[in-house]
Amino acid sequence: MALRFFNTLTRKKEVFRPIKPGHAGMYNCGPTVYDFAHIGNFRAYVFADLLRRYLLYKGFRVRQVMNITDVDDKTIKGSRKEGIALKEYTKRYEKAFFEDLDRLNIQRAEIYPRATEHIKEMVTLVRTLLNKGIAYNGNDGIYYDISKFRDYGRFAGLDLKGLKAGARVKQDSYDKERANDFALWKFWDKEDGDVFWETEIGKGRPGWHIECSAMSMKYLGKTFDIHTGGVDLIFPHHQNEIAQSEGATGKRFVRYWLHNEHLLVNGKKMSKSLGNFHTLRDLLERGYDPMAIRYLLLSAHYRQKLDLTFKSLDAAGSSVQKLKEFTGRMKKGKDNENSRKLVKKARKGFEEAMDNDLDMPKALAVLFDFVRDINKTGGGREVFDFMLDIDRVLGLGLGEAEEWKTEKEAEPKLRKMLREREKFRKEKNWKEADRIRDMLGKQGIVLEDTERGVMWKKAKRS
Repeated sequence: MALRFFNTLTRKKEVFRPIKPGHAGMYNCGPTVYDFAHIGNFRAYVFADLLRRYLLYKGFRVRQVMNITDVDDKTIKGSRKEGIALKEYTKRYEKAFFEDLDRLNIQRAEIYPRATEHIKEMVTLVRTLLNKGIAYNGNDGIYYDISKFRDYGRFAGLDLKGLKAGARVKQDSYDKERANDFALWKFWDKEDGDVFWETEIGKGRPGWHIECSAMSMKYLGKTFDIHTGGVDLIFPHHQNEIAQSEGATGKRFVRYWLHNEHLLVNGKKMSKSLGNFHTLRDLLERGYDPMAIRYLLLSAHYRQKLDLTFKSLDAAGSSVQKLKEFTGRMKKGKDNENSRKLVKKARKGFEEAMDNDLDMPKALAVLFDFVRDINKTGGGREVFDFMLDIDRVLGLGLGEAEEWKTEKEAEPKLRKMLREREKFRKEKNWKEADRIRDMLGKQGIVLEDTERGVMWKKAKRS
């Protein structure tokens, strides 16, 4: 099956045909570094990582760009409130963002452009729009005239005639001549303090939307393959990116738009007032394994809402542990004809699911069916290698579990106890067999009975 994505632009699944065969250029809307990213933000970043990993798995060469928004109303307000320079303020949260990416095993993009380091490109883009008569000077900034872009609103499925003036288009705090127009450049005022750039289009700073257009086109070209983000960015942010970029270049901006749905918490939208607002760090402080969090964020289809609860996190942790322990056991196992057939079947099923718009729920169902079947028939290194190959996509660290060992690999004292327990099991003396299991458990030894006999490992210490 060919790789297909649901394209927000066309509202249908389409075969992925990149501009350059074998290569994929991808832009992901990244963080605004004014605070710690919340867990809903990380659904978008984990989804982008899944997409990147699967493209690599399929043999594509990937060039991924994720922006860092380090200048906007929020960052300026935060830095002024603390009385520190903008760069000092944003660096703190940028550092935290990268630490959190590493905790969730999110692969690094090739490029993380900062908005403050691309003012020149933004000014050039605004000048082009001014020269074409698509942008105009307002009282406090330069604005995009949406009446000059024929398809404005189409991307988001909006009828602009039915919109109340400024009801959904106005996402910034600027004044303008026409309420539905959006800011490209904001002229300096006292609220900006010392945050401004002296440029040929005026003293000021960029609007949010122009940042992504300028940076994505610099590193990926006037037209590139994939753009991702949350559904909340479809309008106005991504619509405005399209209008700016295509207005300036006259070319199609992005070929495939992929948007992930919202993350809910206990069935409700995350809100500080409801007490269900969580950063990744909040969940880690509660003792949750980062891989459990990653698994949960991966587990639902990216175009479906995902409900995060502590119960679902517990279940995700159990699923990850099951996969890790299974993988560890296979390293010491022995392949057979059935296991080889099951590997081939599972790989085909996993890839078919992922080729179909990254259908992760179906892909995981294929994987767990595989685990169940191998547990019945046994397996070895080929199964182990398959699990590691699949983990190139999942990114759960399946090869990092403590290895299961056989009785022969135990020290004499432990080997004696294992044999004694096995004798009791054959005699169906479960009480004595369980007594030895419990005794070993207190010593940090975990047992698992398999078709090849008892396997053991040292328990992970907290």
